[in-house]
Amino acid sequence: MKLGAIRKLLSVDIETLQKAEEDLAEERALSIEVEGDDEGEKLTHIFGAIWIKEQVASGAMDEKSALRAFTQKVRNSIS
Repeated sequence: MKLGAIRKLLSVDIETLQKAEEDLAEERALSIEVEGDDEGEKLTHIFGAIWIKEQVASGAMDEKSALRAFTQKVRNSIS
């Protein structure tokens, strides 16, 4: 997981991110550039950007706090 890759995706609207998620799952070419070493890492970046945007849109967190919370969720899931 690369924070810079997630930050870049935060400038993309959520509908486009959801389409990219679907395209990746269906092994179709992505309409946006997503950084990552493999499909799993790209998917993590897309999931992260979607989750962060949803948190910000709901007013639950600001972008910086949501990014920090997402990275903590990922760390907890792999430890």
